[in-house]
Amino acid sequence: MTPLLEVQQVMVRYKTVQGPPLVALEDITLTINQGEFIGLVGPSGCGKSTLLALIAGLQAPTVGTVALYGDKAAKQLGRVAYMPQRDLLLPWRTALDNAITGLEVQGVARGSARARAQQLFAEFGLAGFERMYPAQLSGGMRQRVAFARTVLVANDLLLLDEPFGALDALTRASLQEWLAAIWGKLGLTCLFVTHDVDEALLLADRIYVLTKRPGRICLERQVPIARAQREGMFVHPDIAALKAELLAVLFDKQDKPGESSVAYPDH
Repeated sequence: MTPLLEVQQVMVRYKTVQGPPLVALEDITLTINQGEFIGLVGPSGCGKSTLLALIAGLQAPTVGTVALYGDKAAKQLGRVAYMPQRDLLLPWRTALDNAITGLEVQGVARGSARARAQQLFAEFGLAGFERMYPAQLSGGMRQRVAFARTVLVANDLLLLDEPFGALDALTRASLQEWLAAIWGKLGLTCLFVTHDVDEALLLADRIYVLTKRPGRICLERQVPIARAQREGMFVHPDIAALKAELLAVLFDKQDKPGESSVAYPDH
């Protein structure tokens, strides 16, 4: 079966104000099959968000290809939904109207868009909050609204860029459990970026690990327990061994302080 997404030997290079070009990603090759939940883990500054921008069609690689269903010429914009770290809700729109923003941009009539969002709000535990404004919602509820907005326009692939990273620990844990519980009902394909190994192990089917900049895939592992059986998983010896392996790789690949540079795309 042809993978939903294939990234082949991708490199991203940027011009710098002074000195040689900066290589952000190098020789990245990965695949995502339909229905998979893929975790992407790496240290800060390794190019995780850059890779998501390439897959979303917001940026072109300097070298290499990104293909949807084997088509290297396929346009990702409009087919790949991207949820950034911040919820980016519009303060003057209600929760329901924030959720339908993407559908409206796609030309869906407001009444039809609201009906679709209403169904999702019930599934997401947001029923009764449709007319609330962002300032009236908790951080966790705002993220659920943002996630609903992303799911509603996710035709082929859902990209999540550390969506729980800005939340407090309790809210984050609650949303992780919530997403793990509802994922099977959504029937979507996802690439989830995180720097949290526990989060990746809880949610993902497979995990890729990126090295420090220039980001390279240094490890790919299947999570050995089905998502429905992961309650109390961290005491399972196979999970403990996999977590130790992932942490060992990440610990060896940390960026050193001061390794940064102002850069501009070199395409």
